[in-house]
Amino acid sequence: MLDAIKKRETSIEESLSSAERARDEMAKLKSDNEKLLEEARLERDNILKEALATANNIREEAKTDASKVSGKMIEDAKAVINSEKQSAIAEMKEQIASLSVEIAEKLMRRNLSDDKSQRELVNQFINEANKN
Repeated sequence: MLDAIKKRETSIEESLSSAERARDEMAKLKSDNEKLLEEARLERDNILKEALATANNIREEAKTDASKVSGKMIEDAKAVINSEKQSAIAEMKEQIASLSVEIAEKLMRRNLSDDKSQRELVNQFINEANKN
């Protein structure tokens, strides 16, 4: 009977020892899991930071590109406007010169309709030419 108690005691001690090892193993696994979770969180945070940085870079590049494109478009529009303005000014000058010649021609015809007026004009031109 003592032998049976001894066996029972040994069995209980082995069971307790086994339970202690299992408990230690569970604690170690829990610790390892917490460590893995923390590493995963850190990695997630790093990935999010990198993604945000990349998104910000892309946004800034897009702004810069849009600014360059809009600046080029504005410069091109200014050049076209200036070219059109110069063309309009040149056309107006031509029209003014043409109208001036027509007006001068009509005035000359009216003023030089008789011989006396023509002689006076010729004499006036000669006198002015002599002064110069």
